[in-house]
Amino acid sequence: MGVRAESSRSGRQQPPEPEINVTPLVDVVLVLLIIFMVIAPQMEHGERVELPAVFQPDPRSKSKLDPIYVTITGAGAVFLEKEAVPDLGSLGERLRAIRAAEPERRVVIKGDSSVRYGRVREAFALCQEVGFAGISLQVSQRGGGASAEPEEG
Repeated sequence: MGVRAESSRSGRQQPPEPEINVTPLVDVVLVLLIIFMVIAPQMEHGERVELPAVFQPDPRSKSKLDPIYVTITGAGAVFLEKEAVPDLGSLGERLRAIRAAEPERRVVIKGDSSVRYGRVREAFALCQEVGFAGISLQVSQRGGGASAEPEEG
């Protein structure tokens, strides 16, 4: 009561204190963060394939240039980087153009584990025919690096 009585006696009212409610802003930012966390991995890796697994992978090679990704899906569709390619003939043309521009780049083939091996081998042979020196098959690591077969003693 003392504060109100003083302000009415002096004839001036104190200006209201501004209050900012940041709760809606925090909610919106968190929703955007979750959306970007879900979408970003899909944008980075291109078409999703289930890679075959190996027990003893080679050590990672260091390359100055980013590799060219050729992806073969379980349905047999072929992608160069993230763009669909209608057939292996047009894939060869596109790879030749890339090789002419950047001869040092290497190729990484990502083939779905359910796709016919012959289809992956055709893509591998095409990359060799184009003239790429470094061609790799991308696989996922299985197990802890131990042999799959039990030892006999």
